[in-house]
Amino acid sequence: MREHVVVTVAYDHAELLDIACVTTAFAMAGQLGARTPYRQVIATPGGRSIALHSGLALTGQQPLERLTGPVHTLIVSGGLGHEQAAADARLVGHVRRLAKESRRVASVCTGAHVLAAAGLLDGKRATTHWGFAAQLAARYPQVTVDPAPIYIRDGGVCTAAGVTSALDMTLAFIEEDHGPEVARTVSRHLVTYLQRPGNQAQMSIFTAPPPPGDHLVRRIADHVASNLDGDLSSAGLAAYAGVSERHLNRLFTEHIGQTPGRYVRRVRTEAAANLLTSTGLPLTAVARRCGFGSSETLRLAFAQRYGVSPAHFRATQTTTG
Repeated sequence: MREHVVVTVAYDHAELLDIACVTTAFAMAGQLGARTPYRQVIATPGGRSIALHSGLALTGQQPLERLTGPVHTLIVSGGLGHEQAAADARLVGHVRRLAKESRRVASVCTGAHVLAAAGLLDGKRATTHWGFAAQLAARYPQVTVDPAPIYIRDGGVCTAAGVTSALDMTLAFIEEDHGPEVARTVSRHLVTYLQRPGNQAQMSIFTAPPPPGDHLVRRIADHVASNLDGDLSSAGLAAYAGVSERHLNRLFTEHIGQTPGRYVRRVRTEAAANLLTSTGLPLTAVARRCGFGSSETLRLAFAQRYGVSPAHFRATQTTTG
């Protein structure tokens, strides 16, 4: 192709940010050194204007039904209209048809429901906005839903968690198409992170709601957060709570969905991430404050949770000036 054709599928009650993060980043790449320009198309049912969730209207550029390939990147946007969109056999059928003519297929947020309805996520690992992950998993058991990462790529299909994570996914596409320098230039012009790794968590102890309403679980969770460098072994936590280790495991599995050991490792790793991006503390000091035995133990925990080293995370995510 002399140009990369990007088709963004939108429908009534789609989310504007899901669309704009994609279209703005691709457009800026074309202005800032992309070797092959992007030609973008907003495809809507019948080519008509759609009513966005925000109350604004968006003009469709081409009827979804009349679009043909080849398509470089096909992206289905999300929004509160996803249920109606996924139940629309014609819309789903045309997404399935275009996917066969597309080099790359993706969804943003609840747009994953449309891909799932089209059978494009069968046997694949996928994500969506954390608030709709359970719904996606229940309706499409053939899809392995992981609500944690901000985006997931499985083969030729990529799913993003929603809203601003669409920007991270699009920056990854731009890097794949044109190299890291173009992607970095786009991110600088957008005044955003250089690029968050795809498996960075959507939710963390800093943004997640408090633990569920079990008083004892909440008390233990508060103890963990306040004593990261202390004895947070299952035996130590059980002794603190005055229960058996077996009962402690049952409580955590029921109310948090993780064993005490996994929960502690997650909290320590996220606390370390916070220190790395908000302070200039050396890695050894961060590891010590967060209860890791060594900087190597911290590195292994980071690689497992974020897919990158602590040094890389600090370099790309730092909020200090």
